[in-house]
Amino acid sequence: MSPDHCARRGQVVLVEPALTQLTKLTSSETHRLDRGIVAISVNLEIGAPVPGTLLRDYGDDIDGIRAIYYVTALRQITIVAYVEA
Repeated sequence: MSPDHCARRGQVVLVEPALTQLTKLTSSETHRLDRGIVAISVNLEIGAPVPGTLLRDYGDDIDGIRAIYYVTALRQITIVAYVEA
């Protein structure tokens, strides 16, 4: 009998604007943001939908981070367009 498997994590890709923002963060801010990106990869619907768009807005008040992202049609890749820490 095969063991129970959890859902597969989504692959997260940061596009150029997010990568540029990332270079301006401190190592502590990057670490906090990394935890948020992992949360998104585990639960692609964790962020709130942005009305009228395909975007989702994820914020974590404890870590003080925010990411704007969308999930591709096949729900395998999450594209992060904006980060804030």
